[in-house]
Amino acid sequence: MKKSKSECDVNSCFMCRNCLKQWQPAIAANKVNLKVKRGEVIFNEGDEVKGVYFVYDGVVKVHKKWGPDKELIIRFASKGAIFGHRGLGGNNVYPISATALEDGIVCYVDTEFFESTLKVNTEFTYNLMMFLVSELQESEKKMRNLAHMSVKGRVAQALVSLRDQFGKKEDGSINIELSRQDLASYAGATYETVFRVLNEMLKENLIKTSGKKIIINNREQLLQLTAQES
Repeated sequence: MKKSKSECDVNSCFMCRNCLKQWQPAIAANKVNLKVKRGEVIFNEGDEVKGVYFVYDGVVKVHKKWGPDKELIIRFASKGAIFGHRGLGGNNVYPISATALEDGIVCYVDTEFFESTLKVNTEFTYNLMMFLVSELQESEKKMRNLAHMSVKGRVAQALVSLRDQFGKKEDGSINIELSRQDLASYAGATYETVFRVLNEMLKENLIKTSGKKIIINNREQLLQLTAQES
């Protein structure tokens, strides 16, 4: 990663939005903007924690090892979102990895400044706590889905979640183009299984595809699939 010449507006990310206006000069003085390239690893699972990151531009996947040759995508961090916070406390190592899905810019602050920000800005601390609660609930739901939901249901859930988070392009396709392998990692399935499930959905006219683009034709029927247990 290289330092970016682009200066953020100290107003867009999760920390900036929730901190006191008087604290923004401190953020500007302590943050570092880093340019990331598509596919670049920002940090690896097991690396020492030195700070916390925020997405200024682009999308970052947060993922975890799942067996010797597989990974499970925990979430996608888009513009303004925090990531790297899972490494705070405990063993002081990141329990997850973060990789850029597209060229972009991330903001970085070291752990000492981040902890000072928490102590000074009560609204930021409260909203971060509520975000962590929501994230924990989503993680628990994902674990339950892996154990009980059918693979087709998990793929359907993944597609609906992606459209809800990223919206649609003018042509109706989900506004993020993932490789089939990344979609499989997000759904907690194998590439081969996801390929088969997508073909089934195409035949049932639930979705349309064009390369990496996916258009959801029937959101309600996809949601019905999420009720199917394995």
